[in-house]
Amino acid sequence: MLRDLLSQWGEWAWIIAGLVLMLLELVTPGVSLIWLGIAAIAIGMTIGAVVNVRESTIARESDVTLPTRQKLALKAFRLTSGYDATIHEGLSNTLGAEKDDLPDETILRLKKAMPLRYGENPHQAAALYEPVLAPIPFEVLGGKEISYNNILDIDTAMRGLSLLGSSCAALVIKHTTPCGMAIGTTPLDAYEKAYACDPLSAYGGIVGVTRNVDAALARAIISHFTEVVVAPSFSEDALEIIREERPALRMVLWKGGRISPVQMTGTWGGVLLQEDRLPPLPDPAKGQWIGKERNDRWDDLILAWKVAALSKSNAVALVRDGVAVGIGRGFCSRKYAVRFAIVRAGEKAKDAVMASDAFFPFPDGVEAAAAAGIPAVVQPGGSVHDADVIEAAKKLSVSMFLSAHRTFRH
Repeated sequence: MLRDLLSQWGEWAWIIAGLVLMLLELVTPGVSLIWLGIAAIAIGMTIGAVVNVRESTIARESDVTLPTRQKLALKAFRLTSGYDATIHEGLSNTLGAEKDDLPDETILRLKKAMPLRYGENPHQAAALYEPVLAPIPFEVLGGKEISYNNILDIDTAMRGLSLLGSSCAALVIKHTTPCGMAIGTTPLDAYEKAYACDPLSAYGGIVGVTRNVDAALARAIISHFTEVVVAPSFSEDALEIIREERPALRMVLWKGGRISPVQMTGTWGGVLLQEDRLPPLPDPAKGQWIGKERNDRWDDLILAWKVAALSKSNAVALVRDGVAVGIGRGFCSRKYAVRFAIVRAGEKAKDAVMASDAFFPFPDGVEAAAAAGIPAVVQPGGSVHDADVIEAAKKLSVSMFLSAHRTFRH
């Protein structure tokens, strides 16, 4: 009965009960019923206030649709979770905790750094994102809007410039793989040699140079259809020439470094994470020579190795006198990669050296190299048929350096 009364009268039942108790205190003084009455009245007023607030809230919420409330709630949770993630990232960068590790769980917070017209193809939406505390390591100085595919090629160019290091060198990138690379006496000399490796494929490509882009180099670059130029610096004359004569040419200032020590690749089955490190250079002290040691061709072998390491697998590169003369990349068969590189080099294959991004599974690659007049090869080794490959190299007098490091790039 009491429960029904409280349910029906609500806060008023408590207030009336409190008044009755206070009146009884007047009739029978000393029983202290007044305190019970005051408590009952306080409970009633509290219930009334809560009910009023609830009714007022419901009235206000009726003006805000459910989808809007859900959207605002999501925004609030994104803000608070992002705050925590930023603190975690900042402390990790400061303390070095788990910076290069692959933890069981990872916190990833990215902000949109650059909107893009579309992705790899027009039917795909896309944008460039960056970690909140790690800005992108390049700056666009001019030209048309950067595209999704441009960014992929710029990434390859930055990796190539890192591999080339302090040498005066240039490379040409097309569809995220090099179609030319060379060492030169000047940036202009290096560019002209790199472009000559495969002028047909260089059409619409991306140029990367390890040195300042001056006026002479700028004029040489704009004489061919080029999408992007990536360099550590541009002279004012070069900027003026490109802006006036090729205003669509994108000029990208590479500041050095990278955005993250971890490389992420989205798949239909999950997100792949791996350490994003350049492969170790072949080392005469750690590798093994098969046949005659060709230290006189070591610089060419290293450049060929860099070209192959930057190329899409399966990849084979031929280099002669500091210039890539033939590149076979993206083949499902290593034998086909060797053949393409030799055909592309033509007469320049003779006396060139060869690098492979992975082991030769059979002797046919070495046999093709010997037939083309290639005297030295660098490859990681590790095939179950290594003994056959080594035997073929010895028989054909092809010097072979086993580096022990594969450089797949998919």
